[in-house]
Amino acid sequence: MLGLAGADATAPPDAHPRTAHRLQEAPVPVRTRPDVPLPRRRPRRRRAVVAALAAASLAGLMTDPAHAGGDGGDGPHGPVDPTLRRKLQALVDTPGGPPGAIAVLTANGRSEVYRAGTSQLGTGRPPRTTDHMRIASVAKAFSGSVALQLAERGALGLDDTIGRRLPRLPAAWHRVTLRQLLNHTSGLPDYTEAPAFIAELTADPRRRFDSRRLLDYVAGDPLRFRPGSAYHYSNSDNIAVALMAEAATGQRYEKLLAELVYRPLGLRDTSLPPGYRLPEPYLHGYAVAPPEAPEDVSTALGTSGIWASGGIVSTPRDLGGFIRGYAGGLGLGPEVRRRQLSFVAGSSEPAGPGRNRAGLAVFSYATRCGTVYGHTGNLPGYTQLAAGTKDGKRSLTVSLTSQVNSTTNPRLLATLRELQEDFVCRLLDRRKQFDDRT
Repeated sequence: MLGLAGADATAPPDAHPRTAHRLQEAPVPVRTRPDVPLPRRRPRRRRAVVAALAAASLAGLMTDPAHAGGDGGDGPHGPVDPTLRRKLQALVDTPGGPPGAIAVLTANGRSEVYRAGTSQLGTGRPPRTTDHMRIASVAKAFSGSVALQLAERGALGLDDTIGRRLPRLPAAWHRVTLRQLLNHTSGLPDYTEAPAFIAELTADPRRRFDSRRLLDYVAGDPLRFRPGSAYHYSNSDNIAVALMAEAATGQRYEKLLAELVYRPLGLRDTSLPPGYRLPEPYLHGYAVAPPEAPEDVSTALGTSGIWASGGIVSTPRDLGGFIRGYAGGLGLGPEVRRRQLSFVAGSSEPAGPGRNRAGLAVFSYATRCGTVYGHTGNLPGYTQLAAGTKDGKRSLTVSLTSQVNSTTNPRLLATLRELQEDFVCRLLDRRKQFDDRT
């Protein structure tokens, strides 16, 4: 059995993400709320945020001046659908709704930008496509992109096993394949549900974990089921994916992201920081629990404890560029592409629009207007959807500045999913013309 990984007590103070190369999370019902006092401001609220993060399996308001559509922001852009603009504003205005939201639809290089609320309470500044944000479990699609690119190059096989690539992990896990990790049919226990992990995170939300030892927290636990026999969304899966990529190449996961994803797709504002800081400017994320005032939790949590499963920071603009490439199979040959888009029953966390099915680190969202491919994610302060078309020419990102899922606010999640589907219909409407500005 492997010992538990502890925090790196000798780690230097958090480096700002911009000093690193430009290089999650999904909620399940809260079982317990760890009652550990935190020596920080507003400890009761902060403890609730951390408990929400842990119980979320990382898997997965005060009213300010509202801004929507073309009201300020990051430059001129074309006309938007007024009905969709009103619906996004209504989502923000809903009691318990997010302080801010931004949706970006891109087709053939042209974009429509929808915004509502503010990027930071008290400022009135609208969300912008260049604002940084935590993308939560959408980071799992990035680890999928790394793995599939390596598979295409023959450096890593989709049928490679944990036993072959990561023999130090428990023998009971050795039959699990990379493919099963990528579509959440591995049966690996979720380390973010481990009591020891939850206790350590609760005691210090900004704790510096050894990201490469996160699976030690469940090393003594059996598989949930026989590999390949069922679907269960687990944050452990994508930690193992990143470790297998490192083992196969001898390179750090962060470098692989840069070489295989960021650079080919031109992502200049995307990174995997180890700490809790966010690059400026950023969308401030909030814990929203009326009647209390929303609490800014943007930097409440370090990301070393979620790493490849949900730690990436990006912008709406970069996220759209990524999902067009990933959904479009950029760089993949026909065989790897076919396996990427082989689906099993299973939903992302939180569920995306329409009917959800799970592929290799990508989900299909079958809506009334057609199917798009992508990933969702949520963390305290943030909720994300990134989806694109199979031809890689169209994308949709929807970003909220609060955590919305079936546990925190199921009614609002239902409204959000309906709105996401409306945006998909707008995206897939070939009759409309996007303005040639972003």
